[in-house]
Amino acid sequence: MSVEGQSPEALERGRLLFCGPCDFMLGVVAMDGLPPEGVTEIAFAGRSNVGKSSLLNALTERKNLARASTTPGRTQEINFFNLAGALRLVDLPGFGYARAARKDVNRWSGLIRDYLKGRPSLRRVCLLVDSRHGLKDTDEDVMALLDKAAVNYQIVLTKTDKVKPTEADKVAAEVAAAIKRRPAAHPFVLRTSAETGEGLAELRAELAALA
Repeated sequence: MSVEGQSPEALERGRLLFCGPCDFMLGVVAMDGLPPEGVTEIAFAGRSNVGKSSLLNALTERKNLARASTTPGRTQEINFFNLAGALRLVDLPGFGYARAARKDVNRWSGLIRDYLKGRPSLRRVCLLVDSRHGLKDTDEDVMALLDKAAVNYQIVLTKTDKVKPTEADKVAAEVAAAIKRRPAAHPFVLRTSAETGEGLAELRAELAALA
C-alpha cells in the first residue's frame, strides 16, 4: 500500500498516538549519554534549517515541544522525546551549514553519524529535504551512511507550502528516481508542510505502524 493509500484505520491509529502524551526526555551530547534501549526510535535528520523542529511540533500538535529557530545550527544535541511510551522521537542536530564554531559542528556531526550507524533501537530515519532545493551532497552522504549501516530511511519533503504544486511534484519525482536503487531507502517520498498540515496524517500513520 502506498503512503497516499493509507487506510482510515491506520490514519486514526496515527492520530491517536500523536495526540497522546509526548514529553522531552533528555538532550545528549555524547554516545555514552544515550538513554537505555528498548523503545523503538524514529530519528529526524536533515540539513540545518530544513524544518525538523517545526515538523516535530506539527506532528504532535504542540507549539514548543522542539525548539524551532531560523538560525541554522540551533539544535546542538540529540534530543529525545517520549511519545506515549510507544515511540521515541529523536531530533538530530542539522548537518551542513550552521552558525557555530567549526569544532562544535565537527563534534555534533560525529555524534550524528555514530548514532545513525550504531543504534539498534533505531527503526527509521526521516531524512528531511527542503522541497525548494531537493537533494544536496550532504543528503547523499547521509543516505550512503544509512545504506551501509542498513538503517531504513524515508525522504520527507518539507515546506511544500513554499513552492507551487507543480514544483513540488517535480522535486518529489526527482528524489524518488534518485533513491530507487538505494537499498535502505523507503520507496515512497512524502511531501509535508508544518504550516498547512499537508502529509502530516500520512506520516503519523507511517510511524505509528512501527510502534
